[in-house]
This record gives sequence, structure tokens and C-alpha cells, in this order.
Amino acid sequence: MAPGATIRGRILVVDDDPDLTECMQRLLSADGHDVVLSASGQDALKEVAKHHPDLVMLDLGMPGLDGLEVCQKLKADPATRLLPVLILSARDPYEARTGAWDAGADEYLSKPVRSSELLARCRSLLRLKAALDDLDSAHAAVFAFSRAVEAKCPYTLGHTERVTGYAVRLAMHAGIPEGDREILRRGAALHDIGKISTPDVILNKPAKLTKEEYAIVKQHPMQGVRIVEPMKSLRSVLPLIRWHHERMDGRGYPDGLTGEKIPLAARVLSVADVYDALTSARPYRRSLTVDESLDVMREEAANGGLDAELVRCMSDLVLEDQAA
Repeated sequence: MAPGATIRGRILVVDDDPDLTECMQRLLSADGHDVVLSASGQDALKEVAKHHPDLVMLDLGMPGLDGLEVCQKLKADPATRLLPVLILSARDPYEARTGAWDAGADEYLSKPVRSSELLARCRSLLRLKAALDDLDSAHAAVFAFSRAVEAKCPYTLGHTERVTGYAVRLAMHAGIPEGDREILRRGAALHDIGKISTPDVILNKPAKLTKEEYAIVKQHPMQGVRIVEPMKSLRSVLPLIRWHHERMDGRGYPDGLTGEKIPLAARVLSVADVYDALTSARPYRRSLTVDESLDVMREEAANGGLDAELVRCMSDLVLEDQAA
């Protein structure tokens, strides 16, 4: 959305001073916004869940949950952490502003505040919210596209979801930090998106691929990168899309990376991808048993294909599941 574009939204005003909330309602309504009022922090959380506002305007000094506590709860909840929060306070500006930033607030204004400044800040935060909503829509479209690609081949239906589950669990077992696991989750969900360019006759061939056909299949990591690369917010998953078919001995594709030059998350994804491929039926073979699949993966690790330590971790996870 262009800077300065006119935008209207639903604003939740939270303050225990009825005169102030009434004044805010008149001001914001006159600017075209839908205004919801709340007199306490506890009630504010309920109103957020009920009305799904585009912006929350919080007073700091309220009985029960104060503004900082409400802000912290909103920012800690994945469902509302991107919801813009504007804090208003008559307290000491330095102390209150520092507390607001620490709580995750997106904006802070000192009371009394000029009407023009308040409206300008609200519009700015609403533009930010609209941009984030557009981004969410773009993400949803890309992930939906990825699922559509998977559905091209009945033998791989559900593959992406299973691989994502295996990869995240394996990452936890391997001690990968939560933030990197989230990148891995997204990358796993998109790792085969480049197969949109692979002809169905190759994906569904009930026999071994020819050298020429395999060369076409090997193009899908780079095709996936080209699809996702324009989205700056997904740049962090590009290594996973590009390198999930690399091998420890350098005989993988597309870049022939070796050993630890392959990012750990990409090695995790590779192990999860191979395990699901082996345990799933394909047009040219039956599905392998868990024990057969693990034996194949151990052999692959011994021959320089997969990360041996991650294969061991995957084996531990699978055996834990069998024992449960």
C-alpha cells in the first residue's frame, strides 16, 4: 500500500476514563474508523477475540491488567502478535515509553495528545496492518500453490505435510533453535514447489526415469527458488528449497555442496524427505517398511549421501514412535 493512502479500520480503545473514551470515539469515528470501547485490560482481551480489531489503543493505568500487561499478552500470542498496539499515558514519558517498547508496543504517545498527531499515528499503524494482511494473503497463495503442485501426483499427496512434521521433530531432537525451526517448517512446506515445471508424465512414470527425464526432475530446486525468490519475506527459506537434494559427498544437486557447507536445516530436510519417500509407495515400487527404510538411509549415510548423525537421530525418533 502506498504511503499516505487513505485507510480505515476497526480500533479498540481501552481506557477506564469514560470521558476520554467517549472523546476518542467521536474523534476516530469522524475520521471514518469503526470504534470499539473497553474499560479494563481483562475486558480488552475478550474484545480482541470477539471483534478482531486492526489496532488496539491502550491506556497504561488501569485497574487489574494494566496496558503493559495487555500489550505483553497480545504480543506473546501468535494469533495477535502482529496486531498493532498504540499506548497512551500521562506518566513520566521516559519511563513509560521504555516500558512500552519492552512490552512490544508499536507506538507510544504522551497525554495529552494532539488530535492531529493521534489520527496520523493511527493511520500509519493501520497502513502497517493492511500491509501485513496483504503479506499474509500472498503467503497463503504461495503455500496453496505448493499444495496444488503436490496434488499433481497421487503418489505424493500428503508428502509435504509429512515431511514438514518429520523435519520439525528432527530439528527439535537435533537441538535446532525455535526460530530456525520455524524457517525449516516454511521451507519444508515449499521444498517441492518447483515441481510445477516437471511434466506429469515424468512425475507419474511407473518405471525408472531416463537420463534426460532425471535431468528435468533435477531442475525443480532452482525452479522453486525462482518462484519464491520475489517474496522478500520468504528469502530465508531459499537455501532449503535450493539445497534439499545436496549430498554430504558433493554428488548432489544443483550446486554440489559438500559436508557442513550444506546448511544444517537443509540436511535435516533432506533426511526427512528421504524417509518419507522410502516409506511411501511410488509408481515404480512398493513402500518400504520402517526397518527397510532406516537400513537404506544408514547405507546412504555410510556412502556419503545423508548426514550420518541426523540419520541416527531420525532412527531414534522412529523407534520411539514404534515403542509408544
